[in-house]
Amino acid sequence: MTMLQETPPLDGQMMQGALSIPAIMDYAADVHGGARILSATVEGGLHDYSLVDASKRIARLAHALRAMGIGPGDRVATLAWNGYRHFELYYAIAGIGAVCHTINPRLFPEQIAWIVNHAEDRALFFDLTFAPLVDGLAEHLPRRMQRVFLSDEAHRPETCAEDVLAYESLIEGHPDSIDWPDLPETAAAGLCYTSGTTGDPKGALYSHRSTVLHAMSAILGIPQAFGSAKRILPVVPLFHVNAWGLPYACPLSGTDLVFPGPHLDGKSLFDLMETTGTTGAWGVPTVWAGLIEEIRQRGRKPKALEMLLIGGSAVPPAMISALEDFDIRTIHGWGMTEMSPIGTCTRPIAGASREDRIANAIPQGKRLFGLEMKIVGEDGTPQPHDGTAQGELLVRGPAVVNGYFNAPDASKAAFDAEGWFRTGDVARIDSAGRLQIVDRTKDLIKSGGEWISSLDLENLATAHPSVAQAAAIAVPHPKWDERPVLAVVPADKEKGVDEADLLAQMARHLAKWQMPDAVITMDSLPMTATGKISKKDLRSRINVDFGDDT
Repeated sequence: MTMLQETPPLDGQMMQGALSIPAIMDYAADVHGGARILSATVEGGLHDYSLVDASKRIARLAHALRAMGIGPGDRVATLAWNGYRHFELYYAIAGIGAVCHTINPRLFPEQIAWIVNHAEDRALFFDLTFAPLVDGLAEHLPRRMQRVFLSDEAHRPETCAEDVLAYESLIEGHPDSIDWPDLPETAAAGLCYTSGTTGDPKGALYSHRSTVLHAMSAILGIPQAFGSAKRILPVVPLFHVNAWGLPYACPLSGTDLVFPGPHLDGKSLFDLMETTGTTGAWGVPTVWAGLIEEIRQRGRKPKALEMLLIGGSAVPPAMISALEDFDIRTIHGWGMTEMSPIGTCTRPIAGASREDRIANAIPQGKRLFGLEMKIVGEDGTPQPHDGTAQGELLVRGPAVVNGYFNAPDASKAAFDAEGWFRTGDVARIDSAGRLQIVDRTKDLIKSGGEWISSLDLENLATAHPSVAQAAAIAVPHPKWDERPVLAVVPADKEKGVDEADLLAQMARHLAKWQMPDAVITMDSLPMTATGKISKKDLRSRINVDFGDDT
């Protein structure tokens, strides 16, 4: 049998141009130059400037970084809140071919020291708030690391040594324009470590290409959030997965940015939204509880607020309903640090009723352009996308990591034989492509051979008016292997939780074997450094003894 030789595809005759982060700012300053960046500052007050102004300061910073000896491939760390100087660092560091390494200041000091040394950071830029933290870490930082505080000499912290530079002095006198180097689009641009809930933190090393494509995909997937008439407030920090890509998507689309600085309580967020005319805000579910309470106390929402994009962990239906009470729409998103991070989001339905809007926002929505998804059984067999079958969710795409930074063992374990990334989430996907996260694989409760979803228990619990927050965990059981235990935080600490009524309400939706065996009231739930409930810490705090047999 004669085998036909495969003919190679015909190359198109188009110019080759690398996708790059500085090209976003050049485009934004040229096309959307009047768009604003407003920042609540650490020093106090509201800073306001245009994208044109930002581009000039970014150029000065880029020249200053080169004068410091920072070059291609060097990692430059940041410990900072959401503000205009942190935003400038994003573009200047990546623009000269270095790597912007954002560090979560809520991590333990030992974790920060480990991350800084693992990344081999050359310089550290930090907000005034974190001066004592940096001072305490000084002897654990890499040798000859240069340190810069993000303010001017008038606000120099008392703890700072003489060799610690002031940001404004650093960039003063440098040119406000720059010819960016020609960088390959595969060059590293950003580095973000996972919070390390199991083992050491792992670094996701983003490229220029992945970052630009992710920003474009977000604009395509959530078009109602972006545009010249919109203002987005990223409550999700710039130190957490690039603030979900907003520092890139907003300038690219001409959308105003509102940075909240260090104050993320409900009153501060409400006042900032009101003052700036914020139309949308993005963040994890736990941060919105304070805003909802402030809205209820005032009897109204911030005047221009239209929608919240909520991700990081599953959004309780009760929260979606509470926002609908004040005509605020919920866009439910899902993603991971390893995915740049947004993977899916819900799409609004035109003319939908309140009930349909709530139902539509409960799943995590449909994939963004470029992302592929599949679910597999315990043996790795692909499961159908029929809305019923469930399995571990695997993903791949141009904004998904292909390994962890300097961590070969962790990288090897994170992918299947075909190169798909294992998310650790258990999910269903329906025939319309809608994703529904069932649980984290490590949070599923296996009782008597049957699986119980901790998310289902938590959603039912938070639907009760006496419960503000809830978390379900598995507790070892001598007969059933594991049984669910529910930890709850009361909505009103004086009144507490009406446990009997809570269980009665849950029993209307669950089989008897799915019901929690105990309900434990707590003043607060332990949180991770990224604002999620820490099941790991919760398990260490809860001790339920079921005896030898029940």
